[in-house]
Amino acid sequence: MNTTEDAGTKPQTHPKQQTAASWKAVVLKYQEPSVPRAVWQLVNTIGPYAGLWVLMYFSFSMSWSYWITLPLAMLAGLFTVRIFIIFHDCGHGSYFKSRLANDIVGFVTGALTLTPYYHWRWEHSIHHASAGSLDRRGTGDVWTMTVEEYLQASRWKRFSYKLARNPVVLFVIAPIYLFMIHQRFYSPKANARERWSVIWMNLAVLGIAAGLSWLFSIHRGWGFGITAYLLIHLVIVTVGGGVGIWMFYVQHQFEDVYWERDENWDFKAAALEGSSFYKLPRILQWFSGNIGFYHIHHLSPRIPNYNLESCHDADPMFQEVKPLTFFKSLKSLTFRLWDEQRGKLVGYRRARKLRKERKQAAERSAENRRTSGTEQR
Repeated sequence: MNTTEDAGTKPQTHPKQQTAASWKAVVLKYQEPSVPRAVWQLVNTIGPYAGLWVLMYFSFSMSWSYWITLPLAMLAGLFTVRIFIIFHDCGHGSYFKSRLANDIVGFVTGALTLTPYYHWRWEHSIHHASAGSLDRRGTGDVWTMTVEEYLQASRWKRFSYKLARNPVVLFVIAPIYLFMIHQRFYSPKANARERWSVIWMNLAVLGIAAGLSWLFSIHRGWGFGITAYLLIHLVIVTVGGGVGIWMFYVQHQFEDVYWERDENWDFKAAALEGSSFYKLPRILQWFSGNIGFYHIHHLSPRIPNYNLESCHDADPMFQEVKPLTFFKSLKSLTFRLWDEQRGKLVGYRRARKLRKERKQAAERSAENRRTSGTEQR
């Protein structure tokens, strides 16, 4: 702490040394929801999304080219990212002051993004409580092994790990599986409310699918209606889910990210050092609902997305977090394993190098034992 003893001069605290009380005081006013801003965000998000469905209906059902419908579906996919951020804020109870309003909007936006509200909220709370902890991995995060775990794993587990982190699997196949299949089932650990959340959401999703399929089928039959709905919605889920998973991936999978064992784990460090400040162009920041300010969100999940940027700008402590730009974030694809010795994410090359060094050391040790045995004889 840097202080001056001159009369009339206030002691200065370095941002990195701010206490929990000080940063909590900074974020407190940004935790206040704004009904006008929340409602306007709903209007300028769900309104265009609904409008795109109307355009896709006419472009597809009136025998226009699917190549007209396809870019509309891709754009709708980007809107589902923004819808999911609203859903996400409702799950944290931050979007509105009213709990009932959060729950209602959370259910509706969950139906639009195929995500069961209470079940997701429960799993996501585990993620926030355990982010950055090596001892509590496995719920609501991207599968991450340490170098040592990878070296000790079976060949099948290493193959599975590589497959799971393959970009095509992670950002194309995984979104379809996660949103269309995995989230249709509840966890064995879920309680009754969370299980019913999945059941009710499945009914809502089925109702929406049936309704839209019926609209498409009016002029050309049910076969066409169901096919049209699936061709459109599959693109929306792939684009929206892929972008969403990429955002989540890059926010916890950068080179100098924070990981610690529980005995050394610190909440503030896990938030500001274990979550990226993903500085995106304005249009992408808009579609992603300001979630690039992820370090602020993890420090205080009660801040609604429309206040995140203002909070980031409010204190030098937050601005010390090094921004990650879009092009720099692409390097995150090369980081695969956590190296506990170096305290950073590394690629598979590091594991191969260590395996080779250990093999050579074992061979030298065996050779020394053989030489020693020969000399004794």
